[in-house]
Amino acid sequence: MVITSGCCLEKFVMNHLINMYCKCGDLESGITLFSVLPRKNVMSCNILIGGFVQNGDLDSARILFDEMPERNLATWNAMVGGLIQFEFNEEGLCLFGKMHGMGLFPDKFTLGSVLRGCAGSKEVKLGQQIHGYVMKSGIDFDLVVGSSLAHMYMKCGNMSDGEKVFEGMPVHNVIACNTIIAGRAQNGYSEGALDQFNLMKLAGLRPDKITFVSVISTCSELATLGQGQQVHAQAIKSGADASVSVRSSLVSMYSKCGCLEDSLKVFLEPEDDDDDVLWSSMIAAYGFHGHGQEAIKLFEQMEKKGIEPNDVTFLSLLYACSHRGLKERGTELFRLMVDEYKLKPRLEHYNCMVDLLGRAGCLEEAEALIKSMPIKPDSIIWKTLLSACKIHKNTEMARRVAENVLRLDPQDAVPYVLLSNIHASTKGWGDVSEMRKTMRDKNVKKEPGISWLEVKNQVHQFRVGDKSHPKWLEIDEYLKELTSEMRKRGYVPDTNSVLHDMDIEEKEYHLAHHSEKLAIAFALLSTTSGAPIRVMKNMRVCNDCHLAIKFISEITNREIVVRDASRFHHFKHGKCSCGDYW
Repeated sequence: MVITSGCCLEKFVMNHLINMYCKCGDLESGITLFSVLPRKNVMSCNILIGGFVQNGDLDSARILFDEMPERNLATWNAMVGGLIQFEFNEEGLCLFGKMHGMGLFPDKFTLGSVLRGCAGSKEVKLGQQIHGYVMKSGIDFDLVVGSSLAHMYMKCGNMSDGEKVFEGMPVHNVIACNTIIAGRAQNGYSEGALDQFNLMKLAGLRPDKITFVSVISTCSELATLGQGQQVHAQAIKSGADASVSVRSSLVSMYSKCGCLEDSLKVFLEPEDDDDDVLWSSMIAAYGFHGHGQEAIKLFEQMEKKGIEPNDVTFLSLLYACSHRGLKERGTELFRLMVDEYKLKPRLEHYNCMVDLLGRAGCLEEAEALIKSMPIKPDSIIWKTLLSACKIHKNTEMARRVAENVLRLDPQDAVPYVLLSNIHASTKGWGDVSEMRKTMRDKNVKKEPGISWLEVKNQVHQFRVGDKSHPKWLEIDEYLKELTSEMRKRGYVPDTNSVLHDMDIEEKEYHLAHHSEKLAIAFALLSTTSGAPIRVMKNMRVCNDCHLAIKFISEITNREIVVRDASRFHHFKHGKCSCGDYW
């Protein structure tokens, strides 16, 4: 109609036509129209730059930007915002510097993009300078700029300044609330994130899918199943549960709360399921619960459906293989990722491979892999190898690896604790004492073991030997009864798990009051018969606790789910889902 009516010579009409094609994903038609446009103006170029950006083609956008004889603020905003949108933060900030140097005054859209760039690159000093400019210009109360400022500070780890910006905004909308919820969650203030979610609803603001993703992720970190279920119900009521990002978060949340079946239910809901993030979340859920073969089968289904796996998919697969002892399959998948899908391994992928090889006893191969990596190793990957040295009691390599950890992080307690474990397992109490003395001299603090669980929407926390709980006497008495019954059935405390040179009775008392045993005893006293028990722990479960919980699950006829620092253990009828491989 445009052509037959003769309007194809009208710049106004043609610009809108190019815009329509670009926004509908037909970039080729947009480019063709642009090329035949007899008289192009700044708007024509801006529209095509936006089209290039919207369709992940930043090189073409930059070429057109550089060729433009005339640019306006919208041109600069499109290019700066496009670069930062795709996380080319340094390039975007550099372009903003050129814009500022030319005397162009940024508007709220420019500032919003630049502040996101500062957040992405952790450029808090530049962000503070922009904050000063915003204050002087009098636009600090704009919702877009205010939210971007708060996000920048919190993303850079400066919660107090982020909170001040948020509190100084005269009006809070959904975007501002989403910013503060996500910021609190990312900085470890999970309870505060949930508080803000509740305040948001009280203020009459309707949560959107971004809100639900942040809040559901918060419930994942806290492993608060009851709260997570309530948020899920609210997401269903609002219709946000149809969003792939919300579904992916729900899959992860139920998994991290120990409810793998619920993760699968969400994954199988009859919605558009061709999203790689959703499939990767379910693969990760299987891996976290020790279902390595199921994770691999799901990946094979994903390939058959033509869904392109990403680097996170492979990370989840490698994790699943390492926690099930699938060395050969894991090695094949790593090669597939690099050779067929042309994905560049990150440090996390190499860490999984070191864990896979180390658990399988291939310590020299794991060490060689670290030394051959194109990426500089961090302390985490060396600690992974050190943990494998502990499993296989390789003291010589452990000492060498521990030196690498301490060189990168001198205050890290993990190498001292793992070396102490190795020495204690061989009764080398002198070496254990030396390790402890070194820790004291260097003021290195060991992270305390903590276990927690949710009962009737209330979180209860326990530490080793903790007598502060109101039901301590009942818990202690019940543990004695359980231990007595366990002994009748053949339980012998694994005193090698105690890293102190003390007599047998003291060791057994210490073992009997590990944090996960206290949490499980409390749960057995506080929940109805037959209900599954879910306990979370910040460290790897020790050998004795693992053995004891198997006996407890059989005696009480309860399913006991324990999430430790590396994976889930499902104890049922005296057996564990990990097959004693963790």
